[in-house]
Amino acid sequence: MQSLALTSPALPAAAPTPASGRRLATRVRAAAVSDEPKLNKYSARITEPKSQGASQAVLYGVGLTDADLHKPQVGVSSVWYEGNTCNMHLLQLAEAVRDGIRDAGMVAFRFNTVGVSDAISMGTRGMCYSLQSRDLIADSIETVMGAQHYDANISIPGCDKNMPGTIMAMGRLNRPSIMVYGGTIKPGHFQGNSYDIVSAFQSYGEFVSGSISDEERKNVLRNSCPGAGACGGMYTANTMASAIETMGMSLPYSSSTPAEDPLKLDECRLAGKYLLELLKMDLKPRDIITEKSLRNAMVIIMALGGSTNAVLHLIAIARSVGLQLTLDDFQKVSDQVPFLADLKPSGKYVMEDLHKIGGTPAVIHYLLEQGLLDGDCMTVTGKTLAENAKIFPPLSEGQQIIRRLDNPIKSTGHIQILYGNLAPEGSVAKITGKEGLFFSGPALVFDGEESMITAISENPANFKGKVVVIRGEGPKGGPGMPEMLTPTSAIMGAGLGKECALLTDGRFSGGSHGFVVGHVCPEAQEGGPIGLVENGDTITIDVGKKVIDVDLTEDQLEQRRRKWSPPPHKVTSGALWKYIKLVSSASSGCVTDE
Repeated sequence: MQSLALTSPALPAAAPTPASGRRLATRVRAAAVSDEPKLNKYSARITEPKSQGASQAVLYGVGLTDADLHKPQVGVSSVWYEGNTCNMHLLQLAEAVRDGIRDAGMVAFRFNTVGVSDAISMGTRGMCYSLQSRDLIADSIETVMGAQHYDANISIPGCDKNMPGTIMAMGRLNRPSIMVYGGTIKPGHFQGNSYDIVSAFQSYGEFVSGSISDEERKNVLRNSCPGAGACGGMYTANTMASAIETMGMSLPYSSSTPAEDPLKLDECRLAGKYLLELLKMDLKPRDIITEKSLRNAMVIIMALGGSTNAVLHLIAIARSVGLQLTLDDFQKVSDQVPFLADLKPSGKYVMEDLHKIGGTPAVIHYLLEQGLLDGDCMTVTGKTLAENAKIFPPLSEGQQIIRRLDNPIKSTGHIQILYGNLAPEGSVAKITGKEGLFFSGPALVFDGEESMITAISENPANFKGKVVVIRGEGPKGGPGMPEMLTPTSAIMGAGLGKECALLTDGRFSGGSHGFVVGHVCPEAQEGGPIGLVENGDTITIDVGKKVIDVDLTEDQLEQRRRKWSPPPHKVTSGALWKYIKLVSSASSGCVTDE
């Protein structure tokens, strides 16, 4: 595996000046300096005016010198906390980033933001806080960066919502920024078997169906998370990291280098050097995150079989830089880009395996060769995506993870946008092709995931042939649009993956697979048709036609609508109440600042 070999452009050395020409040279240098961007243009607001003496006193108090007050100040924001394998190592990475910034001649200040472990909160009401944490992370970083007048930012995220949260903050602030991904976890091993976090989720369904014993289930749990790093398949964290690297906001290999690989610390130490060049070039997130680079992000998501959460997150990221991305934009890309990667959850391999065959840069290299990516997009290396790709080797010869374009897993993307009388404002399906493209059956309706889990635990056979509807789990109804990984894992673990479909106004984890449709809009809490469905109604999901319908006439739906009244909100105070009041629909990215 090649190390990160890009180097910052060398600064020209000053030419020797004869004594008689010193005054002229001084004036030339002064003129040259005046044409260069002011590297500390934000922090100068508090470090230069005599009227800001108290600001300067505090900076002296935290250890800055007179010379330091004239240097660019960089906010190093990490999503570190001890209670999650995705995040537990980020403090160490932040220290390496800080040291690299100081080595580059700048001032670094670390600060933290909140995080939520999706794996821990999954299947509980704690998951209501997950998506909300994305916007809270963005708000936190924006708040500290704005209040402290930092000139640039390096953010170090780990778990799923961390990545879009940090990028949204960068987009809002529009100061030179780099994201350093915390990295992927390595798979666990026990008695010749390989495990990851989805193995742990699916073990419950396997236990309920009788295919494994309780002791076997516990062995899966004990060996699924062997160290630091984000969930190992092409789940949401690795999906977003890959998309953000392809978008240009992280350094090459950032998304595929495992958390505990020494190369991850090398990346952290190098980030400061690259950030200094971004400051000198005055290259900012809105110069990098463009319509073309957002399309590049969508392309790699389709090629790698990434998480449907990316739909929400890219729409929100686009909004943070003043651009509009729609569900239909995803469908256009999905129609043009095949699904190529044999990665979990639907495939065999994990991100560490991709790292071994060339990593994300090698995939980018291949997609550029095939004309699927725009190579002219600028990146945080100060070079274009195509210029970066020339430096790194292609995919390893004979590798089995990334299919060739003429032999795809599926000829179009796995993310499909469906409309119909059940989803007049759209829905997002994750269809890898292994489940088929058509499903029709009677509805089996649950108001919330807990009742569904109870039902499948008691009688999994009752789910065969059904379209399982879990509603009341949207952005406002959940609240927080919780992920339905526990239900999908129960279905898959019980061996029902091809025998039932799942429909929800909630969303899915990147680890979810099967015949699943989420993000149904409008949600039930807001009077959407999904809230009118009754047990036994025939629901048809036709991916080929991109349609999701319930076999009811508009008159029948209207009759039910007259009898319907919105359920009471599940919370009426605190952070989630504020979220209910502010959050937009799933089709608009679930943003809270519009």
